[in-house]
Amino acid sequence: MKKTIGILLLFGLIGGAFYQIMNQEEKPVGAKVGASAADFTLQDTEGNKVTLSDYKGKKVILNFWATWCNPCKKEMPEMEKINQKYEDVVILAINLDTENDIKGFMNEYELTFQALLDTEEKVNDQYEVVSIPTSFFIDEEGIIRKKIVGILDYEKMEDNLEAL
Repeated sequence: MKKTIGILLLFGLIGGAFYQIMNQEEKPVGAKVGASAADFTLQDTEGNKVTLSDYKGKKVILNFWATWCNPCKKEMPEMEKINQKYEDVVILAINLDTENDIKGFMNEYELTFQALLDTEEKVNDQYEVVSIPTSFFIDEEGIIRKKIVGILDYEKMEDNLEAL
């Protein structure tokens, strides 16, 4: 009798665990706060392919910008300060220009983080960016924790990184 009760309890525990696993809600994928950041692959200014999911395990600032955008020009040096201070943070600056000299811009502003080229604006559309600059703060698990439309200064970037 004790053996039968033990077996029934064991099956009940296994069944309960199976039910929980099967009914776990997966995080939605997309561009909304709380969602898993939608994955993408773009080329950098050197022609190398860069994939967002390769940076899982690191904090990521995903920034959409253009060389002709005056607020972006003010924001870029602030991002470089963050890039220099935080070794555990990756900045992926997605450029929406199609004709301007992105490498020249990066050199002129002495920017050392990666600029990615979204010449067809597929990632821009995927992340529903309607105004630049727009930045997404993504945690180590790949979850978007903050979306900010507009210019960020160093302190705002730092505050958002520390909140991840």
